Amino acid sequence: MPVIDLGDLLAERTRTTPLTGVDAGEKTLGVAFSDALRTLATPHSVIRRTKFTDDAKALFRLMDERGSDILVIGLPLNMDGSEGPRCQSCRALGRNLLRLRPDLRIVFQDERLSTAAVERTLIGEADLSRSKRSQVVDRAAAAWILDGALDRLRSLGGG
Repeated sequence: MPVIDLGDLLAERTRTTPLTGVDAGEKTLGVAFSDALRTLATPHSVIRRTKFTDDAKALFRLMDERGSDILVIGLPLNMDGSEGPRCQSCRALGRNLLRLRPDLRIVFQDERLSTAAVERTLIGEADLSRSKRSQVVDRAAAAWILDGALDRLRSLGGG
């Protein structure tokens, strides 16, 4: 099953491939990668969304460069845990990516308040101006989402 639960990765303890994190916005895809041991999430880049197939090719190219075949997509749940239109859009992104690459495995990770948390960090700790924040917020949000998945994986006994 290509859409998997994070706990299913526990069976792959011998795997040392990085995970890819994605913060899917309307205009951009923020991308982050974990290290091969799946302990640290690092912001990588931003893909400006144009046509879906071009966006997917750019994402797959980045994943191939790092040997990643597992994608963690942020799921922007409502504060009460319900799913709204943005969640449907993220799930559709996953389904469409699977049509192009059926062997891809996808995990959805709760990303409530990820952008707000990243913004607070960038303002408070990094003291970045608004224009500089806009250049890094999407990829930083992807790393925040991926870091949450890595934390969950560790709490399940996978790290």
